Amino acid sequence: MKNLSVAELSQWLADTQRERPLLLDVREAWEFALCRIEGSEPVPLGALGGFLSSIDPERPIVCICHHGTRSLHAGLALERHGCREIYNLVGGVDAWARQIDRSMATY
Repeated sequence: MKNLSVAELSQWLADTQRERPLLLDVREAWEFALCRIEGSEPVPLGALGGFLSSIDPERPIVCICHHGTRSLHAGLALERHGCREIYNLVGGVDAWARQIDRSMATY
């Protein structure tokens, strides 16, 4: 697993020549409802085990949470499942809201 800054993710998402990653948001449903990175898929960390069989292990995956701790745990679980290209979004949606999309709600 690699760390990914919000600036790096923003550049990646803007690059149409690069494969779009699965944006896996592992926060709780109420958090996801409050704010999210566009295109992210909500799978609370506690429900990740039931979601693993539907994940393509060859697709790049960016794990997202509030600050980066839960997403780190999700990334470790994905590694154990055999996923090969996993990124932990450092600073999570909080950093995204403060550095990339200042219109996004923070909590």
